[in-house]
Amino acid sequence: MAAAVMGEPGPRGRFGDFGGRYVPESLVEACDQLDGEFRSAWADPTFRGEYDRILADFAGRPTPVTECARLSEQLGVRVLLKREDLAHTGSHKINNVVGQALLTRRMGKGRVIAETGAGQHGVATATAAALFGLECVVYMGDVDVERQALNVFRMRLLGAEVRPVSSGSRTLKDAVNEALREWVATVETTHYCLGSVMGPHPFPWMVRELQRVVGTEAREQCRHLLGGGHPDVVVACVGGGSNAAGIFSGFADTDAQLVGVEAAGGAAIGHGAPGVVHGMKSYLLQDEAGQVAEAHSISAGLDYPGVGPEHAHLASIGRARYEPVDDAAVLDAFQLLSKTEGIIPAFESAHAVAWLMREAGRSVPKGSTVLINLSGRGDKDAAQAMDLLADRL
Repeated sequence: MAAAVMGEPGPRGRFGDFGGRYVPESLVEACDQLDGEFRSAWADPTFRGEYDRILADFAGRPTPVTECARLSEQLGVRVLLKREDLAHTGSHKINNVVGQALLTRRMGKGRVIAETGAGQHGVATATAAALFGLECVVYMGDVDVERQALNVFRMRLLGAEVRPVSSGSRTLKDAVNEALREWVATVETTHYCLGSVMGPHPFPWMVRELQRVVGTEAREQCRHLLGGGHPDVVVACVGGGSNAAGIFSGFADTDAQLVGVEAAGGAAIGHGAPGVVHGMKSYLLQDEAGQVAEAHSISAGLDYPGVGPEHAHLASIGRARYEPVDDAAVLDAFQLLSKTEGIIPAFESAHAVAWLMREAGRSVPKGSTVLINLSGRGDKDAAQAMDLLADRL
């Protein structure tokens, strides 16, 4: 089962019916080069050793699994958190960008570009660029620049140029569009450090492999905590889906339920249909004419109309299920985890907590053990939360 589920993609970079490479001819060679370079690097003990060392000494891995006694008592299930919020820069994103920055240097390129929604991938990319002495440009929608002002400041402080995007919905989708356009024009000198398990092959597979460390650690940590067993349910938020792919990879060959939680206003698997966007075939929100529809979420990081193709595949074969939660439930979860455990989650991560609040005692039986990937911390959402929760605090 491990080889068939969350293993290497099939021919042409496909996970079942999903994935592939839908790019301009000018990017085909770049994608081929990236595929070859990553395969070579990932099989190179020297590269892997440096990657592991930087994750340990710079990013702070391994991140712990935290037992949530008070929240568990309130919900009637045993709640464990994989604490990616404690990684350097405040989220799981650092795992991916350290690997891609090392690969950029290996390819002899001196410049990276990235897209970002919530700003965490942008901050992580700017951080890795500073560490390796790379030039860095980050594309970010106007709407997200405003609601994630703290992360914009952090990126600029780290030496990155932040380029606001004013087209379309002025959010993550449009930032990806602009980054892809620039990559076409600058591919000889620039690596596109894509932030999630999306886009043309090899990005969905490569990013999942770089995030696999989350699932590998969590599996061993849960084995120790649970006396050799594994959780009944593993839950993570899903936009593009890199944090979910990372933690799911550690449990795909077990009988643990895998649950991805989408924003209700951006539920590509729940409300979308197969189509092509950003170089991949996957589920995406579409209007009656087949055009990409706008997504809406309280969370900038989940405000995306598509989903990574491997998640589309996992849904299609029934190995994982994907369920939506709305903004009101996210705010309730944001507040509850803060008050019961002293952990302020990112709005993205609060989606996973909100789903468990709803489903504990329903689809998740009382007494179950549930592992939530807490993909990021809530500092970046504090200003927005202050406005939204003003009448509660």
